[in-house]
Amino acid sequence: MGNENLTLLTDFYELTMMQGYFKNNTNDTVIFDVFYRTNPSGSGYSICAGLDQVMDYIKNIRFSQEDIAYLASLNMFDKDFLDYLVDFRFTGDIYAVPEGTVIFPMEPIVKVIAPIIEAQLVETAILNIINHQSLIATKASRVCYAAQGDGVMEFGLRRAQGPDAGTLGARAAVIGGCIGTSNVLAAKQYGMPVLGTHAHSWIMSFEDELTAFRTYADLYPDNATLLVDTYDTLRSGVPNAITVFKELKESGTMPKKYGIRLDSGDLAYLSKKARKMLDAAGFHDATIVASSDLDEYLIDSLKTQGAAIDSWGVGTNLITSKDCPAFGGVYKLAAIEKEGTFIPKIKLSENQWKITNPGNKKVYRIYDKESGKIKADLITMSYETYSEENPLKLFDPMATWKKTYLKAGTYSLRELLVPIFIDGKCVYESPAVMDIREYCQQELNTLWDETRRLVNPHDVYVDLSNELFQLKNQLLDNLNVNGHN
Repeated sequence: MGNENLTLLTDFYELTMMQGYFKNNTNDTVIFDVFYRTNPSGSGYSICAGLDQVMDYIKNIRFSQEDIAYLASLNMFDKDFLDYLVDFRFTGDIYAVPEGTVIFPMEPIVKVIAPIIEAQLVETAILNIINHQSLIATKASRVCYAAQGDGVMEFGLRRAQGPDAGTLGARAAVIGGCIGTSNVLAAKQYGMPVLGTHAHSWIMSFEDELTAFRTYADLYPDNATLLVDTYDTLRSGVPNAITVFKELKESGTMPKKYGIRLDSGDLAYLSKKARKMLDAAGFHDATIVASSDLDEYLIDSLKTQGAAIDSWGVGTNLITSKDCPAFGGVYKLAAIEKEGTFIPKIKLSENQWKITNPGNKKVYRIYDKESGKIKADLITMSYETYSEENPLKLFDPMATWKKTYLKAGTYSLRELLVPIFIDGKCVYESPAVMDIREYCQQELNTLWDETRRLVNPHDVYVDLSNELFQLKNQLLDNLNVNGHN
């Protein structure tokens, strides 16, 4: 996706609004927040991903001559507006949470500060990129958690919703914890390990299974992982694999990595039987890899059943996040600059979760100093400052009687949003994917076990500072007084 012009990757109404602002000489600087309301897949957290692609998109915003000719052909846009688009560039500021960071509902994960015409254009693409990769990274982290330290391989390309979803989804899956991908293009493009063995068609293309295994092991002596379920796993596949391993051992060419893969049947039963057969033959270090429509719940169940599986290939349910196919990120106006001051804006709704948090904000993460675990997140006004040397009172903005008091010196603070673009110039260098993955593992370690559990996880509270809480209620009161119900 790098250096690709995605300027027209936008909803049509962004362009019609842009022309409306242009025609009305309205180009005030505004603040838009990207946030989401609910964690996907019943998770207690999410993982932010996709920032590197957002950076590429912003850097390459240009309306080409072909783009402008196309827009002119729609008979919706006037020549003066189209002439303005010829030299269009993004000139604003963007702050964002670094990729791989643990995030929670309702807190800003991207903040765009720019003239409204520019800020309006970038809405759709930013949401498209962040929503997709955050969804897959979150799903991957859940799958890897269920695997309890076993390696998880991303195997989903053939079931992904198109090449981009397969490639960027593989990137996000590795950020979320997968050890590598079967997607060769993604591995090449993002510097990730590429993994895989062979298909059933390889076995079927030979006259017999044993010959297929011998040929494969001869071709790839450093990684002889043999797919054993083409015909009969326990009567044919595993015995033939053991025969090949014995031949390799006798010839002195035993590979460092070798084992079998199961891709169908009762994985708990078959893996335990296969383990006994391999051990009885003296191949205690042979690995057992499993695939076959896996997700975090099935892996967790197989673990509970004592399945003798060492690593997992997860495809469809991971790359599509099958149980929750969309991440609900939104892009909402928070403030408009008038005469050098940001005037806060709020969206009202009958649904309390759809009422936005107004103004220019920042987000603090609060850690328990002794354990290093996350206590809560705190959304504040941008001008507010906090010190770990002072006590801190937190309260639930929905149920204000719920309060937590933190003593001075018992907690630490970290500001989450970092500058990405300033005055249209990129000031942030994205780490390599494998480095983001490592950072993500550190982030996940700051979660309590209760928040990581797969079912009914404990919520991490996202609180509002008293200043922001009072501002929000004041704006709501003003709207009600003026009859905007």
